[in-house]
Amino acid sequence: MEIHRHQHQSAAESAPDWAAMAELLDLEADVLHSYLSEATAWVHELAADLPRRRILDLGSGTGSGALALAQRFEDADVIALDGSAQLLAHCQVKARDLGLADRVRTLQADLDIAWPAIDAVDLVWASMSLHHLTDPDRVLAEVFAALHPGGLLAVAEMDRPLLFLPDDIGIGRPGLEARCHAALAAELADAVPHLGSRWGSRLRQAGFTIVAERPFAIDLTSPLPSSTGRYAQASLRRIRSRLDGRMNADDLATLDVLIDSEGADCVLRRKDLTVRTARTVWVARRS
Repeated sequence: MEIHRHQHQSAAESAPDWAAMAELLDLEADVLHSYLSEATAWVHELAADLPRRRILDLGSGTGSGALALAQRFEDADVIALDGSAQLLAHCQVKARDLGLADRVRTLQADLDIAWPAIDAVDLVWASMSLHHLTDPDRVLAEVFAALHPGGLLAVAEMDRPLLFLPDDIGIGRPGLEARCHAALAAELADAVPHLGSRWGSRLRQAGFTIVAERPFAIDLTSPLPSSTGRYAQASLRRIRSRLDGRMNADDLATLDVLIDSEGADCVLRRKDLTVRTARTVWVARRS
């Protein structure tokens, strides 16, 4: 549960295209590699006193977090938990390719239905996943119960939307990308009411003690990872699919030009892309 946790589907949309989702998640993992590396290194430092035998990635998607944690915690077994069998199968392939198949296993579960039967764990990683849950407070209580005493929960959530385009893009009025996100804000607020929650407070209410809280400002400029154009295109296409009737024709036409693979102005060929977003990571302990 990584990038698809902040580019949500409405209830009226058809079933997810899991192949496209897997590609999007892998592009995110590549482009935001430095953030993930820094965040997991920080968690590794904070977890220095843990036995580190068992780690749970809660909403793992294609496994970027699970695999990064397996590489950081070389003596740990990692469980990658997600609701999508297709994304978990992709995670298994990546684990095998990295030589981690013996330490990374997958578990399919819908946490809105029930907590799965798993043995106690020492560390839980929940990246961009809690705000998707119907009742995150219940799940936080389940996480608390699943942790060994002294175990840690690391929660990563988004502070700002993901942006790629220069602010001056837009026919007649700049700020096209910001308007796209604003046009979808009401839908998001209705479909994902826990997005932007006060997670520190919710962790305390679940019985956790906050060990540390750290903001991560992501502001990538040239030279960018080679996959940035494809990541921007896939992300903007996902947004564009929900904008009909929500923006004016000029804005939609400009966006169509930006995501058209054949066009000279497609994001695949632009040299002025950046990657801007922000996340906060909380690390909390079960007393």
